[in-house]
Formats: sequence, C-alpha cells, structure tokens
Amino acid sequence: MRISALCLFVLMAQNAAAAREIEAKSAVAAVTVHPDAATVTREATVVLPAGASTIVFRGLPYGLDPASLRVSGEGGARFSIGAVETRLTPADAKAPDSAIAARLKALRAERDSVQTKLDALAAKLAMILRYSQASPERLSPETRPMQASEWNAAFEAVGAAHAKTGEEMRLARLRAVELDEEIRSLETGEGRGARRGPARDVSVSIDATSAGRARLALSYLANGAGWTPAYEARLETGDGARRPAIDFSRRVLVSQRTGEDWTDIAMTVSTTRAHRGAAAPEVAPKRVTFLETPAPFPMAKAARGRMTMEGAAPAPAAPAVEAEDRNAAPESEPAPQQIATLDAGAYQATYKIGGAVSAPGDGATKSFIVSTRRIEPKLDIRISPALDPTAYLNARLVNDEDAPLLPGPLTVLRDGVYVGETRLALIAPGEAADFGFGVDDKVKVTRAPVKRSENEPGWFGQMKMELRDYKTTVKNLHGFPVAVTVVDQVPVSENSSIVVEQLPQTTPASEKQADRTPGDRRGILSWSFDLPPGAAKELRLAWRVKWPADREIVAQPAR
Repeated sequence: MRISALCLFVLMAQNAAAAREIEAKSAVAAVTVHPDAATVTREATVVLPAGASTIVFRGLPYGLDPASLRVSGEGGARFSIGAVETRLTPADAKAPDSAIAARLKALRAERDSVQTKLDALAAKLAMILRYSQASPERLSPETRPMQASEWNAAFEAVGAAHAKTGEEMRLARLRAVELDEEIRSLETGEGRGARRGPARDVSVSIDATSAGRARLALSYLANGAGWTPAYEARLETGDGARRPAIDFSRRVLVSQRTGEDWTDIAMTVSTTRAHRGAAAPEVAPKRVTFLETPAPFPMAKAARGRMTMEGAAPAPAAPAVEAEDRNAAPESEPAPQQIATLDAGAYQATYKIGGAVSAPGDGATKSFIVSTRRIEPKLDIRISPALDPTAYLNARLVNDEDAPLLPGPLTVLRDGVYVGETRLALIAPGEAADFGFGVDDKVKVTRAPVKRSENEPGWFGQMKMELRDYKTTVKNLHGFPVAVTVVDQVPVSENSSIVVEQLPQTTPASEKQADRTPGDRRGILSWSFDLPPGAAKELRLAWRVKWPADREIVAQPAR
C-alpha cells in the first residue's frame, strides 16, 4: 500500500513539473551588430504560476555562444531568475511528404507525355519539309508534273501545315520548361520549404512568489553577422561665387547568417569587436642564435605551400555606393535620408539606426547611412612628375566627428561625375587626411631631362659617376589661381661607399611639406606654391651619384 502511494506521489510530482514547463513565444526585438558578431536580444511575455517553473525559448540559432546568455525580466509579480541551460536540438528528419511525392509523380508523367508529343511533332515537321522539297510531279496524285495553276494551292498547304506544326511545338516546349522548373523546385525543397537545421533550446528557471504576467529579455552573442564601413565623398568644385564643398557620408553594410531573420527590430551598430582580445598580448622572451641551414625539402611541397599562402581568396569588397539620380524633376523635393544617432563614448562609438530595421538571415547586404555632413575642404593640385606627369585635384579634410573613420572603400564623385574608388585608412577624430578627386586637365605638366651623363673609368680604383638633371614645368590653364604641390625624389644611400649629392641648380624645396604620409620620407622633396591663371612655373631637380668602379648599383624601394 505504501509503495502504491509513493508511486502515485512520484507521478503527481512529475506531472506537476511537466505542467510548470512554459514555452516562451519570443521574437527578436533589438540587435547590436559588431564588426565580427552580433548581440541579439529576444523578448517574450509569459504568465508565471506561483512557485518554481521553467521558461523554454525554443529554436534559437545553433551558432550562439552559450557563455554569453543573459536573462533579465520584470513584471507585476515578484520573481527571481535562476539557472540558464542550453540544449541542442537536432535537425529535422521528417519523412517525405506524401502530397509532394504524388505531385512529383503526376508532373513527371505529364512531362513524359509532353516529350512524346514533341517527338511526334518533330517527325511531322520533318515529313512536311521533305514533301516541300520534292519535285512537282511527286506532289500530284497522278504522278505528273503539277500545272502552274496548282502551285499556289500546294504552297498554301505546305505553309499552313508547317506553321501549325511549328506553333504546336512552341507551346509544347513552353509547357516542358514549366514542368521542368516545377519538378526541380519540388526536388530541391523550394516548393515545400527548407528543412530546419540544428538549433538550441534555452531553459530559464523561475521562482515566483505569486502568479502574474512577466516580460523576459534573453540576450546572446550570435556568430555569422557583422558590418563593414563604406564612404562616399561628393565634391562640388564651385566657381567664383560659390566656395568648394564636399558632402561626406558614412555608411555601414550589414549582413548576417546567424540562422534567424531579424524583422522590424531596433538595430545598433558598434565599433567594438566581439571576438578580439580584451587585453594586450603578453611579450615572450626572444633569443638570438646562429642560423642553421634548413634541410632541403621536395619542390612539390614547397609549391603547394606557396599556393596555399598566395592563393588564399581575398576578402570581398564591399560593394560601391551608387550615385544619386540627378535627373529628378525640378519641382519634386528630394526624400530625406534616415540618419543614425551617434553615441560616442570614451572608448567606443555606437550608431542607433533610425526606424524599424529588417535583415534576413540569408547573407543579403543591407546599407544604412549613419552620418552625413557638408565640409569646406582645402583644395590643391598634387603632382608626382617622376611617376606620372599628371595633375590631380586633392582635398584635405579633417575628421571633426567624435568617432573614428574605420578603414573601408571610398567612392569619389566630382561635380556629380563618378571619379573612382579608393581605400580609406583609419582616421582618428581630429586627424586630417587627403582625398584625391581625379585628374585636372587644366593644369599642364611636363617633365624633361636637362642633362644625363655617365662616366666610364679607365683604370682600377676609379669611381663611377651618374648625373641626372630634370626640369618640371607646371602651367595653370584655369581662369583662377590654384595651389600646387609638386613632390619628387632623389636617391638615398645607406652605404658609405655610395655618395649621393644634390646639385646646386636644384630649385630649393619648400619648407611646407604637403606629403605627410608616415614612414621613411628620406629623399622626398616637395614644392608648394600658388600659380596665377595662365602662369607657368619651372622646377629643377639635379643630383649626382658616385660609387667604386668595380661594383654595380641598383635602385630599390626603401624598406
């Protein structure tokens, strides 16, 4: 008797525990997208019974990080949140749908019937063509040559039969294509929906003092999502009445394959990387020893190693931002762009995208404008005549935002015309950067050698010598003055036996260095000047190199 009562008590306890397991109907409410992941927040409203219960969030992405799960909640009843547990759920392994199988069987039977009809029509058309090519007497029932008066009737009969058969073949082919597409759709699963892959269920233990409604928020870090920056700079060169201006816009390109769709959510884009280390790397000791000659290895392995390292696929470039349509009707007003709200902290920056945002889980790229501003740049002409005797329009901008400009593609337009695309480096707040805006055809540049000489030593121990003397001419064909910066170079020696001398006919370089690229700038000279309209300026650059006659020299880029 006692054993029966104990079994009954255990069954009642199990039923009560099963009744206290509540499935939460949750939906994605907010997402913070990092460059390499996303923090997803789901919300659900449940009715809690008094006492202990388990809230289950089903069908969450398989790629979420279990260690990142966080649960918070609020409601009319007082309750506490306990343990959070994750369980893997296997992928769907459903039996074939009988309705789908029957539909496929009928479609394949109809496809065979259409193919039989196509074969018969092809044979009929071939016979008509053979009859049309026969001699006139074979077309006559009496096997005599047809009279001229009978030719039109024969032509009409052959033509009508050919046209009718051809039209029947065209319709049969169209039906065959439709059947093939429907069969392929059902066979690949498009007609019955894709099967669900492996997922995760999250169970949250709740202990409530009384029954009531509660709103729970579950957040987790999901892999397979990220964003990349993209920029656009539109330069209006202006004229005498208008000053030059640049409309500079910053975009984020968001894509995700987390395993779930984000529909009508609040999206925030963060500059922090979720999977980057939180602390500086440890510096390990480094020892110096003699170089040991490595043992030779087969060439095939070496070739495979080079192919592995050199043949790696580059990262996909972000698509370029399309130019605006400037052909709109003059009476229409341009639609305003939704601009994100910047929240710049001491160590990070976040952009809150305006409105409800949707991002499918198929990897499609969504583009959002996060900032736009109008800047008055400082324009000048940049010329590097030793590499390219062409004048390029340059604009210097200062990043006056509170957030840095991260590396990304930059689309450049000048007076509404696409100029090209370049790569933007990291620009910190308050830092200046130069942007090229294409060739300026109204500034003419020529570079010509004035003198070039080399000596041939006649005896041992003599020094070899090379002399180079160039003249660069810059002419302004604009109707207004332009600021010009010319950058050139002389070779640099790192060996005391090789002597490089800059000759006195060289035009003195400007103190103002326009080329501020970091790194080794030895031997780089620049001349900055204002050039009136119609005026020209000549620059000379000359140097001489000496080295021992028994050696040869070569010019190489600096390390």
